[in-house]
Amino acid sequence: MDAEVSTSRAFSSRLRGALRLAQGAWSHAARLALDIALPTLCVACREPVSGEGVCAKCWAKLSFIAPPFCPRLGIPFVYDSGPGLLSMEAIANPPAYQRARAAVRYDDVARTLVHALKYQDRTDLAPAMGRWMARAGEELLREADVLVPVPLHWRRGWSRRYNQSGALARAIGRHSGVPVVRDALRRIRPTRQQIGLSRPQRTANVQGAFRVLPEQSHEIAGRRVVLVDDVLTSGATTDACARVLLRARAAQVDVLVFARVVDTHKAPI
Repeated sequence: MDAEVSTSRAFSSRLRGALRLAQGAWSHAARLALDIALPTLCVACREPVSGEGVCAKCWAKLSFIAPPFCPRLGIPFVYDSGPGLLSMEAIANPPAYQRARAAVRYDDVARTLVHALKYQDRTDLAPAMGRWMARAGEELLREADVLVPVPLHWRRGWSRRYNQSGALARAIGRHSGVPVVRDALRRIRPTRQQIGLSRPQRTANVQGAFRVLPEQSHEIAGRRVVLVDDVLTSGATTDACARVLLRARAAQVDVLVFARVVDTHKAPI
């Protein structure tokens, strides 16, 4: 009887394995057929493109941020005035986090990429965007212990089905080897969209919105954290998150985003 049961279980296991292989082969074939029938289009100009969803022409329009820039906020400078020089924003309103870096300026092409990732289920863009972020934040990542994505409230996460900051953090983690801590930082109350709000309104909107759960504070305490988000505008959200992480005894908090808003009407020092 035991031999019959063992034989039956072995047969069932082989059958399940064969079914999984067949499903995998069918899924791969279906994806291949779909790629042939519907080639990937550039998210910005809608021209056919192979690879990462951005054609060479639109990629060239992305304004990558490179030195010289403010060592605290990562705001690009017009010219290099020497090491250690801070921007007016960093002097007038220093953030809770130590340093911020961004891959690109938040221009038309960058906005299209962010919106496609955030609202149009284009998670296929995250690996390329994360790779550009890892390059921009190489200095931060060399010193980092963990990556923490800016969390969504569970209601918004349920409606979107994924967190774009989490997708970017995972891509950065694969590229840099820095582990991602997903659930230690929580958004404990829903907040309004920050779009259209003034700086004071943005700060008030996220006040008390985040928390590190006590049972997961060991993931943060004593560690150098890189906070990951898609866009840095006023910095209200990242600053609120950084304050919560520091209260949970993080050794240091830096910020790494895909794009940051740069006020071209204010000439940096």
